[in-house]
Amino acid sequence: MKQTHSCFPLLYFMMISLPLLVSSQTCQRSCGKLPLKYPFGSSSGCGDPRFQNYVNCNQDKLTLTTHTGCYPVTDIDYSNQVIYISDPSMSTCACTQPSKGFGLNWDAPFSFHDDDVFTLLDCSVDSSSPIYNGNNNNNSSAVPLCDKKGAPICSFLYSCRAISMLNLPISTCCVYTPVDLGPAFDMDLKKLQCSSYSGFYSFSGQEANPENWKYGIALKYKFNVYNDYPSSCVSCERSNGACGYAGDYKSFICSCPSGVNTTTDCYFETSFNNAPRLLQLPWQQITGNWLICIMAWILTWVSSSSCRLWF
Repeated sequence: MKQTHSCFPLLYFMMISLPLLVSSQTCQRSCGKLPLKYPFGSSSGCGDPRFQNYVNCNQDKLTLTTHTGCYPVTDIDYSNQVIYISDPSMSTCACTQPSKGFGLNWDAPFSFHDDDVFTLLDCSVDSSSPIYNGNNNNNSSAVPLCDKKGAPICSFLYSCRAISMLNLPISTCCVYTPVDLGPAFDMDLKKLQCSSYSGFYSFSGQEANPENWKYGIALKYKFNVYNDYPSSCVSCERSNGACGYAGDYKSFICSCPSGVNTTTDCYFETSFNNAPRLLQLPWQQITGNWLICIMAWILTWVSSSSCRLWF
């Protein structure tokens, strides 16, 4: 006796059981020697879209871009959510040079780490400098925000050969951890009437030896308002994928090593790789667009014809 069964439920079950495949795009897992994990990405569509305008990988070099310039990323501490950058124009114990300062964009998803220490060097001692404040109502005298004589940080910096070559007395204004520079901590040295600045985030256990301080800037970042690591991204990275986004709504995607992107994770690749050779599909050669076309054709065929199994 022949029985007729619609195969639509079977096909529907098979299709919803597979991850939705989207346009092919390969996201790198590293940039040079730095590993790339969420929220950072190698190119457009990779990582978190909020960070895309600020951190990018170009020719295996990861850089942070703000309105004051481009800065090499030297390290990323993913466990503590800290990114470390350097400023080639910054003065250090080894080199002193003019600089225009550093600032973050007001909408940048970063904030300065509490360990950051900035020093403004070779600043004007004129009372017209913004780093001076009047100490009384008639402004008969001005009190600088400079480091007091004998305070350690500026004294140690001026002991560096490069900074001492400025031929400036230690009493010349040197501001550390500057205040009243605005909510974005925008360091406009021209406006502040200073010729250079230095920044560091660690004394390396040698407070009296500025040659071994870790020069640069440490920036904190958050994943979102609640600072929660997206669960979909966790599953994606565990399956050797890279978190990214696509479409007008910047929806989540998982970029898999084969170049195929999914809306879930890359575990399906392991299943296909472990399948018998005759049943394996050439996933390395099929792009996400082709797969979408195939799936759309199947749906169209099922809806326009009677799919029957005879037995």
